[in-house]
This record gives sequence, C-alpha cells and structure tokens, in this order.
Amino acid sequence: MSLAHSSHLDKAGSPREGAARRIELARTLRLTRDRLTATDGTPSRIELELLSQHARNVIAALATYLVLVLATGAMLAFADPSTLPVWLAVNGVFALPIVATVRQFGHAQPSIVLPAFWLRLFRLSHLALGLPWALLLLWPVCESCSLPGLQAVGFAGAMAAIGATAMIGACLRGVVVWSFAPLLLALAFLALRAEDPLSLALYGVLFAAVPFFSIVSERLRMVKEERIRHRTEREQFAFEIEAARLASDEARRRAEDASMAKSQFLATMSHELRTPLNAILGFSEVITNEILGPVGNGTYREYARDIHNSGQHLLDLINEILDLSRVEAGKYTLNEEALNLVAIARSGIGFVQMKADAKRIEVIGQFEDGLPQFWGDPRSLRQVVLNLLSNAVKFTPQSGRIVVRVGWTAGGGQYVSVRDDGPGIPPEEMSVVLSSFGQGSSAIKSAEQGTGLGLPIVQALVSLHDGVFELKSEPGQGTEALAVFPHSRVLEVMPAVAGLH
Repeated sequence: MSLAHSSHLDKAGSPREGAARRIELARTLRLTRDRLTATDGTPSRIELELLSQHARNVIAALATYLVLVLATGAMLAFADPSTLPVWLAVNGVFALPIVATVRQFGHAQPSIVLPAFWLRLFRLSHLALGLPWALLLLWPVCESCSLPGLQAVGFAGAMAAIGATAMIGACLRGVVVWSFAPLLLALAFLALRAEDPLSLALYGVLFAAVPFFSIVSERLRMVKEERIRHRTEREQFAFEIEAARLASDEARRRAEDASMAKSQFLATMSHELRTPLNAILGFSEVITNEILGPVGNGTYREYARDIHNSGQHLLDLINEILDLSRVEAGKYTLNEEALNLVAIARSGIGFVQMKADAKRIEVIGQFEDGLPQFWGDPRSLRQVVLNLLSNAVKFTPQSGRIVVRVGWTAGGGQYVSVRDDGPGIPPEEMSVVLSSFGQGSSAIKSAEQGTGLGLPIVQALVSLHDGVFELKSEPGQGTEALAVFPHSRVLEVMPAVAGLH
C-alpha cells in the first residue's frame, strides 16, 4: 500500500511561492487528518499500514497455526481419539471470523480515514480465535468428561499459542490481550477453584505469560511502526524535493524567458532610440555652433544647447542600462591589455575638471610612483574611474575637496580610491545605493539626480576584473569609494637575464 501523498501542481501564481504553499498545505492537511483520525496516538496512515502488514502475516501464518492446532489435537487423541475431530471443528469455527476479516480487508481497499473500524474488526476476530484455548482449559471442570493429562496438554498448547500470536500478530496493537482475554478469565476462574498448589502455580505461570508476551509484542510493534514512520517521511521528503525541483525548473524557465525578452527589448530600444538621438544631437550641435549660419536669436541657441544636453543625457542613460544588462547576462566582453591605472585616473580627472571648477571643487591626485602596468580593459576601468568621479563631483558641496588615490595594496595588488567631503551615506542606505536604480536620500534631494546605475556598474566591472569594490561612508564625513584589484592583475617586470643581448 503506497502512502506517498499525491499532488497536482497547478500553474497559477509564482511557481516557487505556489510550490511552497502547496507543500505547506499538504503537510498541514496530513497532520490535521492524522490528529482527527488517530487511534491510540498512532497516525491513521501508519495504523492502516500496520493493519495491512498484519493481514499479510495472518495469511502467511495460517499454516503454522494449523500445525499448532493439530499438534494439540494429537496430544488429546492419545487419551481419547474422539476428541480430535471436536477440537478441530471448534478451532475451525472460531477461525472463520479472522479469515473473513482478512479477505474483506484485502478486497475492500479501505480508506485511510477509517482505520478504527478495521482495528475493532481485527480485535474481535482475534477474540474469537482465542476462545478454543479457554475452552480447552475449562474442559476439566466437567469431571465426568475429564481426560487424563488434559491439564498439561492445555498448558503446553496455550503457552505455544500465546507465543505464536505475539510474534505473528505484532503489527496489531493489543493482539495478545484481545486474543487471550477469555483465557485470562478462565485461568482466574480455575485459580479460585484450585486446591492443588502445583495446579495453582501452572495457572499463575500461564496467567503471567499473557502480559509478558503482550509487552514483547508491543515492542515489536513499536519497531515496525518506527520503520514505517521513517519510510513515509522519506516518501514525503521525496515528494517535497520533487515539488521544489519542479518549482525551480519552472522558475528557471520563466527567468530565462524574461531574460530573453529583456535582451530583445533592450536591443530594440537601443536601435530605436539611438537612431533619432543621433539626429537630435547632430542637428542641435549644428544649430548651437551656427555652422550653417547665424540663428539670429540667442534664446533659440540656448534651446538648442538644452536639447543637445538632454539628448546626451538620454544617450548616456541608454548606454548605462545596456552595459549593466550585458554584465548581468554575462555577455560583457573585456578587451584586456597592459595599461596604467595612474594614467587612467589622470584622464578621468581631466574629464570632470571643468564641472568641478564650476562648483569650485578642488580635485587632488595622489599617485604612488613606479607603479607597474596593470592587465585590464581600458574602457571598463575608465568607466569605473569616471563614474566614481562623477558621483563625487555631484554630491560634493561648493568649495569642497575630492582626493583621487592610486597605489599598492598590502597584498601586492593595486587600488583606486575616490574620496569626497560630501554629505555621506547613512548606513541603512548603503545597500540601496549599491542596487540597480537605487538612490539614497542625498541623491533624491539633489538637483542633479542620476539614474542610480553608476555604482552598480562600477561594482560589476570591478568584479569582472577579479577585484572588490568597497564603499565607506559616514553621514557628514564624506564618502570613499575604493576599487581593489588583486596581485594577479599586476604585470611585474622580469629581471634581465645575464648573457642575453
């Protein structure tokens, strides 16, 4: 009988959340059902599995039980052969309920919510099966029909029946007590009438055998129950793992579809926006510089300059989005070559110098001498430096100060540091400014708001160069952006070999 929980994974909602909800719902329903239908503290599905094993054990042990009955009948036949058919007939009649119950249980395929009904039915059938052993002991009460040695035969047969029942019926809770409850009553009755101490001792031993073998049977049952629990838990875990795997596969498929759709959208947007932007930038520059003749109106010239600046800002935004998308998709290719980080830092300072001068910001370069060349992508590293400098200029107040450093790290690598004395970043906003399109409170209040892509792009490009990007800031104390590159990226100069020209 399979106890694995059947499932139907619907397709509504988020696959990961839907699978988690279905797993939790299945677990809750199973536990609730077990609490409502448990018998003697055992979950119903486990009780039903034990009953199934008990039914199989009864079928397999019918031959053994028949041998026990025949052996007892043979011992009775030594005293009086006519007792054998009577003994066999009595056992056959009282064995019919257990046989009928087993057959009915096998054909009915009982529901998991009705184990209590089958448990009662099996116990009653075992009660009937134990009646012949009680009648065997009560037979000597009839003095006129008593047989020589019947007491010893009854003791031996009943003891063997108790032990066999404890072993065979261990899957049924209380099987020994239910099967030999009539025997206990018969022993109590005989003990009250006994005058011989030897007979009284035999009755006491047989009486004590019932609780002893009952304990043995319960211990065996506990072992079987624990084994079933472990198996059903493994089946449930396997179901949950399969559900999680299906949810993961579905989530991965949807993520791949979304990534493909995003890539197609960005490619289309790049083409559709860059083409008109090039025209806007070109024509606005022609009008601003009055290449084809004077405009004749200064206001129009200012409008053309604003159009050119806005178009350039939009083009920069598109390029940043495309760069970040390529990095996230793993399609950003580094064109690496030998370069000098100091030279890249100097060119970056020159690029933002005019904007810094407009705000009377002092930009200071502090570079260590004799730095060897660095292996990296010049365009990517130039973008790293420019993004860091642009942020510093943007958030540094009037008459502020920016310090750009390039030097050695303790591990033999190289670093680029840009420190400003701006308002700083609160600790709770640090994760926000490093996320895509994330902006801190200072950026929101600033008149020069950006896209929120500068630092995420820097972080991604530094990571592509096997480096680490760190952002250190305190409110009111300024911010330091630090890109640290490993020693493996530094090109060390090999010493000249003597004798070679």
